[in-house]
Amino acid sequence: MEQLILHEDWISGNCYKIRLTAALLGLPIERRQYDITKGETRTPDFLANVNANGRIPVLQIGDRFLPESNAACWWLASGSPLIPQDRFDQADMLRWMFFEQYNHEPNVATLRFWKAHIGLDKLTDAQRALVPGKEVAGNAALALMDQHLTGRDFFVADGLSLADVALYAYTHVAEEGGFDLGAYPAISAWLARVAAQPGYVGLGD
Repeated sequence: MEQLILHEDWISGNCYKIRLTAALLGLPIERRQYDITKGETRTPDFLANVNANGRIPVLQIGDRFLPESNAACWWLASGSPLIPQDRFDQADMLRWMFFEQYNHEPNVATLRFWKAHIGLDKLTDAQRALVPGKEVAGNAALALMDQHLTGRDFFVADGLSLADVALYAYTHVAEEGGFDLGAYPAISAWLARVAAQPGYVGLGD
């Protein structure tokens, strides 16, 4: 396999998804760190040579660059058990990965970043005004996940898939954003199952 390099900021759950996918599959991956709070992904060199969109993560595969966390996870997991073989299950997995990016991440991850890494006192007035709505939307996403997980071990079919990896990344640190995971017992049990998987690595590992 071509050399794999992850351009990342370790605090990012989106970057962590890719590392976790690689670890679960036993794939070696080199890590290159950027501090997004210092604008290190907005430099002319980064924009010209890594991602013109100025964002991380970016998975570098040889001399090719693949932005977007879920796309990178898909590339890594292609042909592995992390992608179900059944056609409907594949589509259902993608459904939860889209849900993560559109319903979960903009609320749960954003509040974690604002509260744990920026500080509410440093937010703009416009950002601060968004906090209550994001709290409501984040809890709605968690409640939907908890309902779905009640009586089942994983999100899709009968085993761990990229749907679980994608949703695990920011859910397991949701309390840093002020969310009470104790209110979601099915999620709490699922988090423990994911963390018990062979090859698992933590966010700070």
